[in-house]
Amino acid sequence: MIVEKEHDAQNENTVFNYNNVFFSLFFDNDRMCVHRCAEFGLNYVLSGEMMLDEGGRQLHVGKGECVFVPRDHTLTMYKQPKNGERYQGIFVTFTREFLRQMYETVGASKISPTTPRIEKGAIKLPQTVELKSFFVSLEPYFDGKTKPGDDIMRLKQQEALLALLHIDPRFAPTMFDFSEPWKIDILDFMNENYMYNLTIEDMAHYTGRSLATFKRDFKKVSDTTPERWLTQKRLQKAYELIREGNQKMVDICYKVGFKNPSHFSTAFKKQYGITPATACEQSLP
Repeated sequence: MIVEKEHDAQNENTVFNYNNVFFSLFFDNDRMCVHRCAEFGLNYVLSGEMMLDEGGRQLHVGKGECVFVPRDHTLTMYKQPKNGERYQGIFVTFTREFLRQMYETVGASKISPTTPRIEKGAIKLPQTVELKSFFVSLEPYFDGKTKPGDDIMRLKQQEALLALLHIDPRFAPTMFDFSEPWKIDILDFMNENYMYNLTIEDMAHYTGRSLATFKRDFKKVSDTTPERWLTQKRLQKAYELIREGNQKMVDICYKVGFKNPSHFSTAFKKQYGITPATACEQSLP
């Protein structure tokens, strides 16, 4: 499952999905999206540029560069034009089912018990011949006029995986880990991720729970509902940013996890008794 919550000015974009290989084209406006994928992925910039924000770290990815994104990893992607060229990118995902099948054919031979795993976080990859030839071979399908067969795309995914495994031996034990996810602390996760536009269903999934179990476990650590907790937390952060007085209201709205300025304004007034605009005026010297 890929969760991408997007915000842009004009909603001008084209996206093709060919068997978990995504082609995206954004026109001459900036595009910001909160990205979270339950699968490992490769994101290649064909033109334009992309900046990844992981909270405490930023990673710039330029034309011709590729980044590895771990599974269950939340980050904000800023995709924008560069040197007069619109953003175009290719995103390849590796599902657990696909990796299980690949493990039976090539994975087992590439794992050493002493090889460590890749540390958490996105990684910009070296521009190897294997990766470059892989992405170049996909460009003819970019305009969407010619749809490749699923079997061809599966072969392409295999090619991408092998290219990745040749870069660093640590990718093998990282990607061929099929242990079941364990439950992680709910409040720790929510405090770390409340500013991302994730639903309660998303949060249940990423803490290793069903929605019903998530709500039941949340009752043990809070006297309110997870939905109410999330709204209050986002509004508190919004009020802090408004009082600082150096950001636009619409930017604050999206930054703290709201996807609709009208909903943000209504919720803010319900909690604080004034609109965000009034709060901004009151914070002025």
